Amino acid sequence: MTYVKRFALFWYDFVVGDDWFIAAGVVVAIAATYGLHKDGLDAWWFLPPAVVVILAIAVARANRRAR
Repeated sequence: MTYVKRFALFWYDFVVGDDWFIAAGVVVAIAATYGLHKDGLDAWWFLPPAVVVILAIAVARANRRAR
């Protein structure tokens, strides 16, 4: 396996990990925060609740899969 492929697989596993939903949700939340900021709003407040919602949804999905 080449160095570049191993490097890319490491970062994929590090960022995505076990649940792609969390990684995608955080990217969307950061993009939404950036969009709110570009519209002239103080957007610092958006990211913490978004992460809490993403985590709650991910835990509910994992709980449902475990049953």
